[in-house]
Amino acid sequence: MVEKILEVNPVAINDKNEEKKNVILLAVENRQPEVYELLVKRKFQKESVFRAVDNKGNSALHLAAMLSNYQPWHIPGAALEMQWEMKWYKYVKNSMPPDLFSHHNESEFTPKEIFTEAHSDLVKRGGKWLNSTSTSCSLVSTLIATIAFATSATVPGSFNEKNGEPNFAHQSAFNLFAVSSLIALCFSVTSLVLFLAILTSRHQEDDFHEDLPRKLLFGLTALFISIAAMLVSFCAGHFFVLKDELKRAVICLPISFFAKVQFPLYFDILRASFRKVPQRKDFMVK
Repeated sequence: MVEKILEVNPVAINDKNEEKKNVILLAVENRQPEVYELLVKRKFQKESVFRAVDNKGNSALHLAAMLSNYQPWHIPGAALEMQWEMKWYKYVKNSMPPDLFSHHNESEFTPKEIFTEAHSDLVKRGGKWLNSTSTSCSLVSTLIATIAFATSATVPGSFNEKNGEPNFAHQSAFNLFAVSSLIALCFSVTSLVLFLAILTSRHQEDDFHEDLPRKLLFGLTALFISIAAMLVSFCAGHFFVLKDELKRAVICLPISFFAKVQFPLYFDILRASFRKVPQRKDFMVK
């Protein structure tokens, strides 16, 4: 609709409401990424459009720094909401003239000061959400690492007394068992280290932009790889010692359910990490 209006009446870009807000300010204030992207791509004169301020002296960057009660971002978890708030703020900042970065409104606040004050509670809730998620995932990583270590140290079929080699060393199932056990051990330890890094992080607002979500994404990736490798290891081991490995195989069942439950979160983090601009709920529904 905005595109059609500007095609028919280009001067409508300069129209303002009673609060002296033009379409740029309204698009930023109401978190309309698609509209704002359209306006940025049309390359209007930044002197007259992107430098506009409302009746309180707020520029578009001031409005991007504010946190409204309605959050249109289609993302679960306070940490990911904070990430998309950071993405939105930085996206608007990159499209603004540099001299507006330190512009003060009538209350003598810069955009950065407003962002820090408005998002302080969201930063705290995001930190708690990350700690809770990392704690539960680290417990699963520890369990997998323990099982994988015990499995990798157990050779199916014992050893040959003459040459000391495993009796099933030349069978493909044995090689699959050995390699998958090693992969499960390595990736479970890797995921554990990443989750511990999140737990010991300072949880500053800038960390939510890329650092913390990326650690969570890589940690979940390593965790899912270790789960898959552990299942492959147990399946390969069942060719030799079904009875000895049966108890451990039963443990795989709840761990597999855990992976299934965490997959939606994994894809949400993946989508949020690789999108340059946040996406609204109503836009995704359409």
